[in-house]
Amino acid sequence: MKKMKAIQIHQYGGPEVLQLEEAPRPAVEAGELLVRVHAAGVNPVDWKTRAGRGLAGRYGSDQFPLILGWDISGIVQEVGPGVSGFEIGDAVFGMPRFPGVAAAYAEYTAVPAAEVTHKPDSLSHVQAAALPLVSLTAWQALFEAADLQAGNKILIHAAAGGVGHVAVQLAKWRNAFVIGTASARNADYLAEIGVDQFVDYQSQRFEDVVSEVDVVLDTMSGETRQRSWGVLQPGGSLVSILGQPPAGTAVQFGVRSTSILVYPDGSQMAQIAALVDSGTIKPHVDAVFPLAEAAQAHEYVHRGHTRGKVVLEL
Repeated sequence: MKKMKAIQIHQYGGPEVLQLEEAPRPAVEAGELLVRVHAAGVNPVDWKTRAGRGLAGRYGSDQFPLILGWDISGIVQEVGPGVSGFEIGDAVFGMPRFPGVAAAYAEYTAVPAAEVTHKPDSLSHVQAAALPLVSLTAWQALFEAADLQAGNKILIHAAAGGVGHVAVQLAKWRNAFVIGTASARNADYLAEIGVDQFVDYQSQRFEDVVSEVDVVLDTMSGETRQRSWGVLQPGGSLVSILGQPPAGTAVQFGVRSTSILVYPDGSQMAQIAALVDSGTIKPHVDAVFPLAEAAQAHEYVHRGHTRGKVVLEL
């Protein structure tokens, strides 16, 4: 059996449970590609699952040893039966299998061909690995759940974060008026990527300066979500990426609420790749760690306040 290097966990816990080990190289089945991973994105769901939260409730202990990670960018090494449109040597990226196990923190992973697409020519593997989960989340939240239209006013919380910074760029592409909350250090960056009205959440209460928005993208939950209902205009929509908001609260404010759990979609990734190559979307990589330093990468993401994304480079 062929082996590979991978970051595995044998139990849920702190960053120290992430271990660089030898693992079996996955076999390719019908409809799949074997990808040599060049870079893997690190998302909050990664450290939450490692810690026993996130998707740990779905997995239990059945998956140990478990290889975490979903965002990949790499090179096709094998093409499984029944796959068309990909050849050995193609550069691809995507977020396969979510919320199942994608095993991205590894030298190789087998992925459904329908859930990845060709990497944008204008991006390195590190930049490409920063995009899949956050860009699909933003796409599905804005265009499927919220049905964002040109001229709509949208409030994006944590606008400089992983999902937020892509959501800003997609909303501007759709010709919406974008309000973004973040800390003061991100004001200039958010102006560069298209935020029309910046709110420094550390010195302003957004509800004092924001009103009558059509859409709130809730990336925070908790108190921030609770304070967001009142800034929506009647019939407006709050879309959460952190669990279903209380339906009764939406009714009380005369608005709509929904939540999304992101799903893989190769065709959406292809549209996102085209927007990248046209210059419409540019991912921001905050920090890059080698695979062996996955624990440090998790600590970095867990601290919060990341601008854009953190990526593991293999």
